Amino acid sequence: MTARNDLAEEATDQEFVVTRVFDAPRELVFKVWTDPEHMMRWWGPRGFTVPYCTIDLRPGGAIHFCMRSPDGHDFWSKGIYREVVVPERIVSTSFFSDEEGNQVPPTHYGLSPDWPSESLMTATFDEQDGKTKLTLHLGVSEALAKRQMADQGWAETLDHSPNTCRSPELFSVHVCGRKWTMSVFVSVASV
Repeated sequence: MTARNDLAEEATDQEFVVTRVFDAPRELVFKVWTDPEHMMRWWGPRGFTVPYCTIDLRPGGAIHFCMRSPDGHDFWSKGIYREVVVPERIVSTSFFSDEEGNQVPPTHYGLSPDWPSESLMTATFDEQDGKTKLTLHLGVSEALAKRQMADQGWAETLDHSPNTCRSPELFSVHVCGRKWTMSVFVSVASV
């Protein structure tokens, strides 16, 4: 019994979890999360833009994007999809890259040498009474995420408001033959 608890605590120590509930159907939240045109309009912490994004949403496919800071510094990232279950779950690796998609060490972008060179990210999209609960499991400890301010970056990315979104039409999407206007960043609630 003690060994199991110790293992559970070790696993928790190596994972940072972020959860949000969006007032929108799961298919729409999944689409905004996985469509490069949409991602370029909302992804990133406050003040960041995404001038480049490609997504090949299939096991073995890749996501490759650039986040540009307010002072003009580019931060390239890439990931390889391991599992994709539309619209329920995505499992992918995540690592820093250069513009060509070659992996670079996290220190290249000023992160601590403690930051993993590659981590696993699992995103689940659960329906809850017409809303969507998004849960991200990130393969980095919560303590390290806080030291490197990654927790703040994820919070700002997921808590965008209409005032910080770069394109209000981002949230008008056709899903299942019906036009939805997603106001997820207006009614985000932490869980």
